[in-house]
Amino acid sequence: MIELRATITGKVQGVRFRDYVQASASELGLFGYVKNQSDGSVFVLAQGEPEVLKSLVEYLHEGSSLSQVEGVAVEWGTASVTYDDFSLLQ
Repeated sequence: MIELRATITGKVQGVRFRDYVQASASELGLFGYVKNQSDGSVFVLAQGEPEVLKSLVEYLHEGSSLSQVEGVAVEWGTASVTYDDFSLLQ
């Protein structure tokens, strides 16, 4: 299992973006979490198979209906902690 860490910038807070990411990740069978950052961005940590994680990246670029995604910075790595669900964090 590999892990992606993504920071999404743009109009991504207050527009149900985290709900969108949680629903998308759960639908894809991924594990991890999504949370707002103090700088206005959203951070996603997701674990799963590479091809499925690539699908999530496409969802991140698309964004929720009210969001305006300006950038998605992705880092790939090996999972050091294993999650058993996909959580929405504050």
